[in-house]
Parts: sequence; C-alpha cells; structure tokens
Amino acid sequence: MKEVFLKRRSLFLGQCLKYLRYVLNDHFVLVLLFLSGFLMVQYGELLKHFPKQTTWIDVILVIVTVLLLSLGRIATYIEAPDKLFYLPKEEEVVAWIHLARIRSFGIWAFLQTAVLLLLAPIFFKLGVTVPVFAALLLVLIGIKWFIMLRKEKVFFRDGYFSWEAAITYENKRRQAILKFFALFTTVKGISASVKRRAYLDKILGLVKKRHDKTWSNLYLRAFLRSSDYLALTLRLVLLSILALVVIPNHLVAAGLALIFNYLLLFQLLGLGRHFEYQYLTRLYPISEMQKMANLKALLKRLSYLICMIELLLCFSLKAAGLLILITIIVTECYLPYKIAKMID
Repeated sequence: MKEVFLKRRSLFLGQCLKYLRYVLNDHFVLVLLFLSGFLMVQYGELLKHFPKQTTWIDVILVIVTVLLLSLGRIATYIEAPDKLFYLPKEEEVVAWIHLARIRSFGIWAFLQTAVLLLLAPIFFKLGVTVPVFAALLLVLIGIKWFIMLRKEKVFFRDGYFSWEAAITYENKRRQAILKFFALFTTVKGISASVKRRAYLDKILGLVKKRHDKTWSNLYLRAFLRSSDYLALTLRLVLLSILALVVIPNHLVAAGLALIFNYLLLFQLLGLGRHFEYQYLTRLYPISEMQKMANLKALLKRLSYLICMIELLLCFSLKAAGLLILITIIVTECYLPYKIAKMID
C-alpha cells in the first residue's frame, strides 16, 4: 500500500513541477526579484528606524503567527476507487494516514519556523530575548503538532475510518493546488461546482434579454454562479486592494495591482469555453463572432469596473495614470487579441 501511495505522490508532484515552470516564467521571476529586493530594503529600513509605537507591529506578528499555525493540510493521495478496491486494506490505509500526518507536520513546522526566524530581528527589537524566542518556537511547534492531530480527526467518524471524508478531503486539497496553477496556465483535472446565489440575481437584470445578448446573459450567469470565476475575482481584487493600501511605494503597489488584474483577465477568458460541454448551444442561431463579442464586452466592463475601484485607492497621480494606461492597453489590445486567437 505504501508503494501505491508513494507512486501517486510522485505522479502528482511531477504534475505540479510541470505546471510550476509556467508559474516561474521569465517575467514573473523578474517581478519576484524586484519585489523581494524591495521588501528586503523596506525590512532593513524598518529595523534601522524602528518605531517607538509598536502596537501595529505586535498585531501583525500575531496575525502572521496565527496564519502560520493554520497553514498545512495532510496529503493522503486517496482516490475515489480506493473505498472499493482497498477496503480489505483499511488498516494499512489508516497507518498511511498517520504517516502522512507526521510528514505534513514536519514540512509545515519547518516552514513555520523558517518564517519566524526571518522575523527574529523584529522580535529582538521588541525586547524578546534569545532563550524566550527559542522557547516560543518550541511552543508553536507543539501547538502545530496538536493542530495536525485535530486535522487528522476529519478522516474518522465516531471512531471509525470514513472513506467518504478522506476522499472528499484529498480532492479539495488537490483542487486548491491545481486552481493556483490555473492562475497561470491551463490545468487539467479541475472540477467546478455551481451555486445559484439568489442574492446576485438582480445583477443579471443589468443585461437585457435580447437575441444579440444571449451569450452575455449566459456568461454573466456562469460568472456569478460558478465557484471558480467569482471566487477568483474576489480574491485577486482583494489582493490588489491590499497592495494599494499597504505598500507605501505607490508605483510598486499599482504594478502589483496590474499584475493581479492581468492574471484575472487571463483566467476569465475560460468563460469562452465554459459551455462547450452543452452541445445544444451549438444549435443557437448565433455566429461565433457574436458569441466572442459578448464575451469581450463582459470582460471589458469588468476590467474597467475593477480599475475604477482601484483608482479610489490610488494615492498618487503617477500611480493612477499608470493604472489607467496599462488597463486600457490590456483591455483594448491584449483582450481582443486573445479572444481572436480563441476563434482561430
């Protein structure tokens, strides 16, 4: 059994490494280098000119520590057919889950400790001594151990191993990883769920129900009700807003917001293929050009709406000008080009 799960683990990690090369492409690596350099300079300046009022620093450290403790999931690599074919091997599967929990604990405890060690100079500036800081690290590792033990209980119901819970947990874990890679490239194996969200139905009334707006209605409905597009939009817009509010260098903040906007538009192009599994839509008396024109109109409105929201948080005329200029270029040039390639 252990060999089977190790092979699955190797295959999944190989798949992730294949997608990782699209994430760490030349442009993104260059952006990361500039961003990391900027953060290191700002970190150094903070340590040199440490503020006397440290309440906000204490709050940030507490938030970071809580986030580090909450991170980490148990990678079991259990699949749906296992509950049938490996039912006689249930004890070995449970033993593998225990082992997976220990391995996940080791990985995430190491990452947690590494991040806190990077923040050690701030702790020392706050008056924390080296022995106290070392004790804090050990205590947090102990808390991490109990958190991972609690997460392992998800696989059991009333003291018995639950195949359904284990399969659902592993599927959600994999989907979360694959959806991250889907921000940068097309990823196979992503499943989507649909939820009506009745409180958003009024937005559907913004698009008139006319023949030439058929696909606009369908795309807007898919955007509001699919678990992928709306959640992705909210996350990336929130990241853009945080960048504009938190980062003191307004041009860098605007640059990050533009990167998130570009990633969002790139992913929302998937709306064009959202209804491909519905073969009856091919019977619509609507040309492919009209279909793509509806998609282009929807994405343009969304792009400019997000730009307007971000402009309200731009505290610099230069940053606002950069945001407007790049948004217009991406929306009016890049977007039609990508949609035209989809038709070809």
